[in-house]
Amino acid sequence: MRVAFYAPLKPLDHPRPSGDQTTALELTAHLASRGHEVRVASRFRARNLGVRPWAWPRAALEAWRASRGAADVWLTHHTYWKSPDVIGPFAARRMGVPYAVFQGIYSTKRRRDPLARLGFELNRRALLAASVVFTNRLLDLENLRRLLPEERLCRVAPCIDAPAFAHDPEARARLRAAWNVGGRPVILAAAMFRDDVKTQGLEYLLTRLARLERRDFELVLAGDGETRERLEALARRALPGRVRFLGRVERAKLRQVYSAADLFVFPGIRESLGMVYLEAQAAGLPVAAFLNGGIPEVTAPGETALLTPPFDDRAFLEAVSRLLDDADLRRTMGRAGSARVAALHDRPRAFAVVERRLNDLCRRNP
Repeated sequence: MRVAFYAPLKPLDHPRPSGDQTTALELTAHLASRGHEVRVASRFRARNLGVRPWAWPRAALEAWRASRGAADVWLTHHTYWKSPDVIGPFAARRMGVPYAVFQGIYSTKRRRDPLARLGFELNRRALLAASVVFTNRLLDLENLRRLLPEERLCRVAPCIDAPAFAHDPEARARLRAAWNVGGRPVILAAAMFRDDVKTQGLEYLLTRLARLERRDFELVLAGDGETRERLEALARRALPGRVRFLGRVERAKLRQVYSAADLFVFPGIRESLGMVYLEAQAAGLPVAAFLNGGIPEVTAPGETALLTPPFDDRAFLEAVSRLLDDADLRRTMGRAGSARVAALHDRPRAFAVVERRLNDLCRRNP
């Protein structure tokens, strides 16, 4: 199967990593590993296209160029109002191949926003053109049902390469010795230091953990970005000498960092899904986070994670304290988390659903 692939939000080789980009990379890698030919059909970034009229001529040119390639199916990763796919529907139709979308999002509230209205309409038309739309969020699935019939929708479980995050005892011993933490519990958070809800979540974490001054723990933050200096200054004030900034950690080394920690704590304000929660559970870490967004979809509340109402300081700190104080609970929840991710969220199992559906589309398109 020859797959023409396109990611309108961010190309596969974009230097700024994100969970969305990671999913796209893993999806294309899986298809390639199965013997399919995956070709990037366009690198055009459609972000905010609806309010960038100067970019429209280039978008039209890119669509024409992309339509000249050869493929059996077109696969777009992540189209929504802010980065609508204006390349794929035209190119696929002109090539005479099925058009599919992985992680399509339909949010009708955007049609009332004058600045988002055009992007909303372009995204709506892209979704209507799709032979199948894959989604890994239940909320997105419900929204898409207002636009498309059930036979053109396909739910795919959020997934990671679970074995790549399996607990590593040797790395745990080595890193904890390097950090000189002894037997103190290590709280880990991993996020991009963007000036948005990611940094807001980290600021919330730092200021609330400061209230647990009588408990002995070390906070480790994995990530980097534009707000690092601000976060470091806050850490010095809120938790002097108790916060370790690792900077950006290569994906291949994340397993070691997870293995060295004892619990994973990140609020996850309006978190779409949060692949870090899957990674942490795969490594055997219990999770404490907010009960919002897609976090309940990637955890088992009460079994692998303690989720609290957003910004309920008392409940959040009680959840963290409970995990800090009870090593047996951490181990029990950690084992349950790693087993659950392996059973329900392992990448080959989830992406096999996508592969089968794409193959079916190709067979039905002579």
